[in-house]
Amino acid sequence: MIELKNVVKTYETGKTFVEALKGVNYTFKKSDFVLIRGPSGSGKSTLLNIVGLLDNPTEGDVYLNGQRVSYDDFDELATLRSKTISFIFQSFNLNPVLTVEENVMVPLMIRKDISREEKKRRVIDWITKTGLFDHRHHRPDELSGGQRQRVAIARAMVTEPEIVIADEPTANLDSKTTRSILEFMKQLNEEKKVTFLFATHDPVLDEFAKTRVQIKDGVLSQVE
Repeated sequence: MIELKNVVKTYETGKTFVEALKGVNYTFKKSDFVLIRGPSGSGKSTLLNIVGLLDNPTEGDVYLNGQRVSYDDFDELATLRSKTISFIFQSFNLNPVLTVEENVMVPLMIRKDISREEKKRRVIDWITKTGLFDHRHHRPDELSGGQRQRVAIARAMVTEPEIVIADEPTANLDSKTTRSILEFMKQLNEEKKVTFLFATHDPVLDEFAKTRVQIKDGVLSQVE
């Protein structure tokens, strides 16, 4: 699915160089449900940005479905990312002036390879699957935290991605809603064969994860 080979990421802060990732070699497999743990400053966010094709490595290579990712053409990279990877964020990142239906439509707006009718069909389909059909004309401030996270899930899934990267997706949710959201994601993982990568401190994720990895001081290792 996504393979990292000798990936190094270095940031320059003033006259100092910080090595956020140190020669990472790892393969995230198709249909996996991966829990990524690591303290603040461990390189976790950098890892997610590299895997999500939002940033390029200083050294090393990234392979997606066996093909080396090229960072030379920004538009081509953005297209590849929009067709393959989706994101779910801690703060939901919904547009407050758009309705549920409009928020879910957003990632499809740049997809010229999908017809208008198909876009509408997908939006309604995912709004229905996430239990939001009756709220489709509501704006985010009219929804509960769990409902807003379901909008974020629908928005992530509407592009039919191969990989979903979720950064602290349950941080703003109560325990009951957290479990409901995770059960729904696990169902999508099993039925749609979508790979989920979670970065979180929430211990509830341990119950759902198929694979657990730890990142510390820029070094990634699998937890048995």
